[in-house]
Amino acid sequence: MFGNPRAGANADRHMTVDTDALAASPHQRIVMLFDGALSLVGTAIMQIRHRDIESKGSSTTKAGEIAHSLASLNDDIVRLLVDANISNDIARLAEVRGVLAQTRDAWVGIAHVANHPGAAA
Repeated sequence: MFGNPRAGANADRHMTVDTDALAASPHQRIVMLFDGALSLVGTAIMQIRHRDIESKGSSTTKAGEIAHSLASLNDDIVRLLVDANISNDIARLAEVRGVLAQTRDAWVGIAHVANHPGAAA
């Protein structure tokens, strides 16, 4: 009669996540995306173990959507660079430098782990 009480709780949780994302810095949003993708991949693993293949499909699809969002990071960097160039905005250039440095460091770490698999443990 009154609907699903969990639906309201889920809506509140999504609203909090959306609000957090809006208030977050670009760096924090990237971390949030990685956290979301990692969580979904972990959930998909659990769903495979429990033979919940339908839910696993949903989790991996959502993780893929997040991965696509991470790929759009390059578009954001280009936009910031164009804006900084037009307005001579040092703060935006510093932001781009920070994002590029963090992304570079992450890729260096990934390469190190890939080349030295035992090092991650």
